[in-house]
Amino acid sequence: MTSGDGTPVRVGVFGLLGSGNLGNDGSLEAVLGYLRAAHPEAVVDALCGGPEVVTARYRIPATRLHWYRGEYRTASRAGTVAAKGLGKLVDAVRTAAWVRRHDVVIVPGMGVLEATLPLRPWGFPYALFLLCASGRLFGTRVALVSVGAAAIGNRPTRALVRWSARLAAYRSYRDAPSRDAMRAMGVDTSRDEVYPDLAFSLPTLPTLPAGGPGSPSVPPGPPGPVCVGVMAFHGGDDDRARAGEIHRRYLDGTIRFVRALAEEGRPVRLLTGDEVDGPVVAAILDAVDSPLVTAAETASLADLMKEMAAADTVVAVRYHNLICALKVGTPTLALSYAAKSDALMAQMGLAAYCHPAREVDADRLLEQFRSLERRSAELRRTLTERNLTAARRVGDQFTALTSALFPAADHTHTHTHDLREAP
Repeated sequence: MTSGDGTPVRVGVFGLLGSGNLGNDGSLEAVLGYLRAAHPEAVVDALCGGPEVVTARYRIPATRLHWYRGEYRTASRAGTVAAKGLGKLVDAVRTAAWVRRHDVVIVPGMGVLEATLPLRPWGFPYALFLLCASGRLFGTRVALVSVGAAAIGNRPTRALVRWSARLAAYRSYRDAPSRDAMRAMGVDTSRDEVYPDLAFSLPTLPTLPAGGPGSPSVPPGPPGPVCVGVMAFHGGDDDRARAGEIHRRYLDGTIRFVRALAEEGRPVRLLTGDEVDGPVVAAILDAVDSPLVTAAETASLADLMKEMAAADTVVAVRYHNLICALKVGTPTLALSYAAKSDALMAQMGLAAYCHPAREVDADRLLEQFRSLERRSAELRRTLTERNLTAARRVGDQFTALTSALFPAADHTHTHTHDLREAP
């Protein structure tokens, strides 16, 4: 695939990639798989949070997203504040120069248009605005692909997110509530589409057939392992005043739930989705002194799927932990902290199995867990069907992306998707 002058098309990928969040890296992996299959001649590089990790793992050149390496640490001293301020100016120049070198920039998935977790406007929202504004200035097509969005209360953050979306050449969302949220924030979404999360295009490990554990047609054996995905959860951006209380309630409820499973003789595997989740695992292991409770080491969504495919049931908080469990067909209960989790569970036929992460009630959680396990065989069949639909829709997303961003290469596709005309 070449540009009009015969040179290979230059494609950039952008985001907090390689920074320890397995979900973000899974979205990158999905887009790189698409590019290598559909546009193998494209020259690809990244502007990202962890360039060393991205280069080593995905074999593409990568540049650090922020000039100031302490961007996401709290600044208290005058020198640190000054360095951060200088970094904003330097980043504007660096981002513009990077964007100008590309024909297309893709922001792969991720919740880049939301603040469901604590977020400062001058951090990633500012970086995303620089990207989209630079794209508009230099004629580089910037695509926000199957991204997450949510209503934002903080005015500066909301303004940066709104203008980033308006300036992007292409937008699609990973669920309908995301598109609704952007419409409510003043973005014209009449030509924006909804597709499943990009992770649904990743390879899936072999899973148990629909007549597996819990099926009436198979003699029941001893209860199998339960995967419990944990998170350093402190509420969202609007919960900063209650962050400590929210975290204590979430952790106490999770500890009680894990302890109850261990006392029933159930093996429990603790899983994370980000490097910051480690202290939560340590706290649970310290509080529940049982050889049945162990922690898994996972470095990718493939690692998570391997663990979850071997489990009878999964209980998880992080969005991409939920996706991994659902994708391998394991009955799943969501500790939900945002509308995106509820929408995902409804999409996959498990809307009844959501529990609020802010108000974890261990007794109620155990009731839902037991109900989920009683319906295990039925839900495995449902997940098999829903996964086929999700994979097909992500294929539609990639076809649409080719039509929108690489029109010169799109001679055979019939599914078209026009570029958005930003206000």
